[in-house]
Order: sequence, then C-alpha cells, then structure tokens
Amino acid sequence: MHWAYRIAEELIRKHPNHDTFVCASGISPSGSVHIGNFREVVTTYFVVKALQQMGKKTRFIFSWDDFDRFRKVPKNLDPSFEQYIGMPYAEIPCPFGCHSTYAEHFEKEFEESLLQFGIVPEFIYQSEEYRAKRYNVQILHVLENRKQIYDILMAYKTAKPNEQERENFYPVNVYCDRCRKDTVSITSFQECHLSYTCSCGHSNTVEIMEATNMKLNWKVDWPMRWMVENVVFEPGGRDHSSETGSYRVSKEIAIEIFYHQAPTYKPYEFISIKGTGEKMSSSSGNNITPEELLRVYTPEIILFMFAKYQPNSAFHIGLDEDVIRNYTEYERFREVDPAQLKEEIKAALYFSVKKEKLLNGPKFAQVASILPLVNFDALLVKDVLNRIGEAFSLDEIQKVCERAEYWLRNWCPEKVLNINNQKYHVYYEMLTSVEKEWVHGFTEVLKNGPALDEELMRNVYDICHDDNPKVKRNNQKRLFQIIYQLILNNNSGPRIPLLVHAVGKERLLSLLDF
Repeated sequence: MHWAYRIAEELIRKHPNHDTFVCASGISPSGSVHIGNFREVVTTYFVVKALQQMGKKTRFIFSWDDFDRFRKVPKNLDPSFEQYIGMPYAEIPCPFGCHSTYAEHFEKEFEESLLQFGIVPEFIYQSEEYRAKRYNVQILHVLENRKQIYDILMAYKTAKPNEQERENFYPVNVYCDRCRKDTVSITSFQECHLSYTCSCGHSNTVEIMEATNMKLNWKVDWPMRWMVENVVFEPGGRDHSSETGSYRVSKEIAIEIFYHQAPTYKPYEFISIKGTGEKMSSSSGNNITPEELLRVYTPEIILFMFAKYQPNSAFHIGLDEDVIRNYTEYERFREVDPAQLKEEIKAALYFSVKKEKLLNGPKFAQVASILPLVNFDALLVKDVLNRIGEAFSLDEIQKVCERAEYWLRNWCPEKVLNINNQKYHVYYEMLTSVEKEWVHGFTEVLKNGPALDEELMRNVYDICHDDNPKVKRNNQKRLFQIIYQLILNNNSGPRIPLLVHAVGKERLLSLLDF
C-alpha cells in the first residue's frame, strides 16, 4: 500500500467521528520557495487526495508565516534590505517592485507554481490573522502561562533553568509601533497589558486583547494553530523531527498549555539537486524553485518523483542526463497496462495527474535528440516524427520542445549537437580498413535503402554482422559511434532512423561518402 493511503487509514482510525479532516502545511516567505519546501506541500496534498478517494471530506490549509521576522538578506537581493531586518515579511517592500510587499512577491510566485500542479489549498496569511486579532485570546493565555511554557522548553535544552530568566520569559514577538521592528524589551505584563521599550527609543503599553503587533514564538505558535484549526495531519522537515526538535516540544505545549492533542506528524527528508550537494535555503538564496523545475519537467513527472518515494527517504532531482532517465521511466509506466504495475507505482501515477487520463505527447528523449539537428524548429520536429509514424499535433510537440530546448541550453549544453560542416577526414583516416568498409556499407544502405525504418535498421545491422552475438553487439556499437563522429563529432546521437530523417539522406551522404 502506498504511504499516503497508510497515513489516510491511520487518520480515519484515530478520528472515527470527524466530519472533515483538516490537513495542514506552511512555509515562511523568506525568499523564493524552493523545491525542498515543495515536499512540505506535496506530502499533505497526497494525503488529502488519499482521504478524498476514501470518501472523506477534507480541508487542506496552507499557512503563510508572513508575520515572521525578516532575519537575513538572501544573496540574490540588494544588500540594502538589511535595513528591514527585524520587521515582519508582510511589511517590507517588494524587492522587485512588482508586488505590494516582500511577502506577497514570494507568496504569489509559489502559488502560481502550485496551480500548474493542480494543487489549490486554502491559503491562510498569518499577518492578516494576527493583525485581525484572531489569536489574541490565545496570546493572553500564553502570557498567563509563560512560566510553565518556559519549563517545557528548558526540559528539551542542555542549559540549566534560571529563575531570573524564567521570570523575564515572554514567548511572544512584539513589533514596535514606531519602527515596526522586533528589537524590543518587554518590561512588564500585568492585568492584560504588556509594556515594552524598543531600541529605537520608543516605549508603549499595549492592551493584549486589542494588540495587532504581537506574534507567538514558533514553538508556541505552531501548537496554537493546531488547536484553532483542529489540524489532524501535518508533515515537517527533518530539522523539526529530532528528539528535541520543534514537533516534540510543540506537541507537549499543545497538550499541557492548549489541552489539545497534536496532529499525526510525518517527518520528511530534504531534497537536493544532483551535483550541488547543498541543502537548499530560501533565506540564503541557494535554491531551485518549482517554477524553474517546471521549465524542464512536466508537473506530472515532478509529482510522480515525490509520490514514489517515502517522505522520510532523501532523494535528489537530476537536471543533468537524469532528465532523460526520469522522462523515459514515466513514459514507460504511462504506456503499461495498470494491471501489470505494482500498487505503489500505480498509486504514484494516480497522485501525479490532475485528470483521469494521462497526458499524450512525443517522447522527451526523441524530441531532445532531434531539436538541435533541426535548429530547434518544432515544425521540423513534427515532420521528422511523422516520417517515423508518430503523429502528434503541433501544440503537443511544441510543449515538449519548449522544455527540451530550455533543458539543453541551460542545463545540458554539451548535448546540443551540431551537424559537421564538412567531411571529417582526420577521423576517417584513423579508422581500420574493416571500419572503413562499414562506413561504405552504410552509405550503400542509404543510397539504396528501403523506406521502412525497421528494414533500414536490419540492413544496417547486417553491415557488421558476426555469428558471435557478443562480437556482433560490439561491432554495432562501434559502427554507430563512427557514424555519430563523422556526422556530429560526438560518440552518441539520436537513433539512426531519427538521424536519417532529421539530417536527410543527401546531407548524410555528403559527410559519409569518402
């Protein structure tokens, strides 16, 4: 059974009387949301789909933690943004001037990407919730129980509790009324009022139930929202999942302070982009966004990659030659009778598509191998595919061409093959007499060869035939390598029939007939 169904079944067992199953995820818009963060959302999405398939009502909420403080200027932003450190993301100007705030820019960027996957959660903007005083009752409750919260937090730390520290502990961020930064010192809390002094020199006393400038600290904010939204499932990153991590601490706070059971939790491992070896981070600017990945992969293939791995299994997403491998794997499964697939793969395919019918289109590897040879012209790609008996609309071909061209030019330029302008005499003279006979035999097949690709290939194989199967395979491999070198100055290339149709017999003969 697929992991999403196992989680869904567990939720149904734990909450037999629930009418609606609330599943949550959330991210802080500290920068462009990267594909590692995407695992947070997609894990919840798969569980929601599993619950829905089992006939359950669901509420999929996604919290934008845009009332968090701005901590660090990402490396791809102007260093002048240091002036906003300490302010909430929702009150910082857009770094690119195209949205009303810093938070909105990165929120909309990610939300638009999610739409392409068919993922449409209910977005909750925590800056709006806090400023609308939605949580003020809970803020007051937390402040009244702040010493007990201190004791819980300290139980998970190696440092020893300190009575003075306990007395001055306030698990809430206060943004100064004047400078809007959280560089404040809380001086007192009594009778529903909190007083503070900011480093900017401003002081004020705020009535808790009317406050719009306070936010609970993360490990208190998280369990508070579990209670308010009645969340039954939420995943979390590995960094939150250790014995002393945020989930374990927040779970105890949920029980002891809010008298609420924590939701079922699923830790997930980090995702890396093959070849970088680095953890992605929105705040550092070291990331690959879903938007960037969608320029190379279809939404279905990205969802499939996430669905086929257990959340606690780390994996990398390749933007090198793994792209061909990932497309080919998905295309193969797409064509197989579902009855022949393992249940986990069948489920992963189900989770990967927005419609019942899987999308049709030419194979990515074929298109990628043809494109450079026809000057990246989708109409010529269509013509080549038609010649080998594959009929697709120009629109279907164009979509694949766009992704293949972006991948080739930006991520795998070494695979952009060019046809030689003249005969490659130097390489030809290095061949053995037998290999030269093979080249001559190939030109004869081209001159007199049949129209059908299958018969053409049989004649090509006969050129270097040997009764020993192993020798025959090696001969064929060597012949193809020679042809690719003489035509493309490369050891590999598209399948021979594709090469013939893309380049044309006349041009091939002009380069091969020595």
